[in-house]
Amino acid sequence: MFRKTLTSIQRRHFSSYSSSPETPSLYSFLKPSLFSNKPITLTPSLSPPQTPKTLTQDQKSSIESTLHDSLTSHNTDEAWKAFRSLTAASSLPEKPLVNTLIAQLSDPGETGETTSHRLKRAFASAAYVIEKDPILLEFETVRTLMESMKSAKAASPALALVKCMFKNRYFAPFDLWGHLMIDICRENGTLAAFLKVFRESCRIAVDEKLDFMKPDLIACNAALEACCRQMESLADAENVIESMAVLGVKPDESSFGFLAYLYARKGLREKISELENLMDGFGFASKRMILYSNMISGYVKNSDLDSVCDVILQSLGKDSIFSEETYCEVVKGFIESKCVKSLAKLIIEAQKFESLAIGVERSVGFGIINACVSLGFSDKAHSVLDEMIALGEGSVGLGVYLPILKAYSKEYKTAEATQLVTEISSSGLQLEVEIYNALIEASMTNQDFISAFTLFRDMRETRVADLKGSYLTIMTGLLENQRPELMAAFLDEVVEDPRVEVNSHDWNSIIHAFCKSGRLEDARRTFRRMVFLRYEPNNQTYLSLINGYVSGEKYFNVLLLWNEIKGKVSSVEAEKRSRLDNALVDAFLYALVKGGFFDAAMQVVEKSQEMKIFVDKWRYKQAFMETHKKLRLPKLRKRNYKKMESLVAFKNWAGLST
Repeated sequence: MFRKTLTSIQRRHFSSYSSSPETPSLYSFLKPSLFSNKPITLTPSLSPPQTPKTLTQDQKSSIESTLHDSLTSHNTDEAWKAFRSLTAASSLPEKPLVNTLIAQLSDPGETGETTSHRLKRAFASAAYVIEKDPILLEFETVRTLMESMKSAKAASPALALVKCMFKNRYFAPFDLWGHLMIDICRENGTLAAFLKVFRESCRIAVDEKLDFMKPDLIACNAALEACCRQMESLADAENVIESMAVLGVKPDESSFGFLAYLYARKGLREKISELENLMDGFGFASKRMILYSNMISGYVKNSDLDSVCDVILQSLGKDSIFSEETYCEVVKGFIESKCVKSLAKLIIEAQKFESLAIGVERSVGFGIINACVSLGFSDKAHSVLDEMIALGEGSVGLGVYLPILKAYSKEYKTAEATQLVTEISSSGLQLEVEIYNALIEASMTNQDFISAFTLFRDMRETRVADLKGSYLTIMTGLLENQRPELMAAFLDEVVEDPRVEVNSHDWNSIIHAFCKSGRLEDARRTFRRMVFLRYEPNNQTYLSLINGYVSGEKYFNVLLLWNEIKGKVSSVEAEKRSRLDNALVDAFLYALVKGGFFDAAMQVVEKSQEMKIFVDKWRYKQAFMETHKKLRLPKLRKRNYKKMESLVAFKNWAGLST
């Protein structure tokens, strides 16, 4: 029956333009409401005065000359005034001037936007010329005006112009304006309005035997889209199909797709079966995907989720791949109906039909999970996978998990991501190191240190070869967040893993952080652990400890530190190990002088002289005067003769009077 509809030639569906309500007069087209929802005054109007004045030939020539000069200088305001003067006398300028005027008024100019005022004038001029003497208007001028209307999203004026053309039998080729009209209507959400223009163009093409007025396949599909998708009218859709048969326009897969949507929306399964047979007859057997996608859209709109599942499973026999847009429609339909469990069942059923050779990213499972994520339902996607696990059937490849992990990372849902990683590892799948790195970085940014540690442990347990990137991310993040205790615990856990490159700098960072926060005992313990594990302390290690001890006024600890390293800087291996420099000499001297350990201070002085390190004595004079200016040598001599000698030596070196 449907094939007969496609091939029959019937005229009854062509609506005669004259049978519609009387087209408004030309001047009613100038209503500002055609261009804007806000009423505005269009001034000046082209409406002729009650008593048109007659122009002499000289007067007409003079006005046309003014019009010509104004157009040459692109002075559209003056050109418009001249044009009005002519129309007021029921006269029109020569053809080149008419077309140049309308083209200039339609020109968007340098800004790329035609002003509403100029576009109204262009429309009024074109409509007036079409009514009075259409032979003066060139087809290209119409195209230019329509293109400007498209840019301005002016659907109502564009429709009014085409109706004016039809009414006055000004038949411009359809391909000159038809596609522009479709674009204008579609962009404004008024594609149904194009249907009237389509029907009239069909009638003119047949009745007037004007092939150039025939709408093409693109236009026929636009009309079908309006009938099926917007109006959801079976009668109108079948009328368009009959028109296509009359015009000899062969449908394509999109034509069948629009009908499939409508038939699914209406629940007409027999009609859908006819469509499938017809597609085979037209040679579109390999292009069933468009048919299936549109059927799914119709069933989703109809809340017929069982039929949605049937179509998806049926399509698997054709090795079809649905677009992300289609999967998004499916997911929205199921989630809105609160049928998350049904999505899990659909994936499980689909796996029974999917070829083993099919890639993960082509699977129904990936399509559904990826659509959930794209729609912002990453938690729902996780729920679908949980339902599959609960059902105890089916399995998903690693690629199905990745969209969720990426979404969690982007949304900083690090705890949820870590839970999912644990599930993935438990299933025997292994993530790429890049995924781990991204998740650990997101966890550290989110200050979710527990998740970061858990993910890193998972990396180690799954034998990931490259741990360096995530190790540095964690250490840097903990340092920035001033969590040295976590740094120490983490370092102690991984220090013996050969895949992690731990060096003295890492220990130094922890020691520095402890010292900076005043946790000197923790800093000392970390230092001892560092030495025990045979990591060589360097100048930075000692500087951090000295500065920390000075801040806490623990000068005796500085003395112990000096006694520990002075042997190192004296040994033959000094060049390879710890070597005094200006910063370290300064730190030791200042701390030892403040603590009153002058013997050790002079040892530092001797080492600095031996190693030719410049020492600024003024700083230590100041330190002495601040701390020991009340110290009396006679009393010191009685109590500690050796200390007295060290004090005298220091004062002599520093230039202090004894």
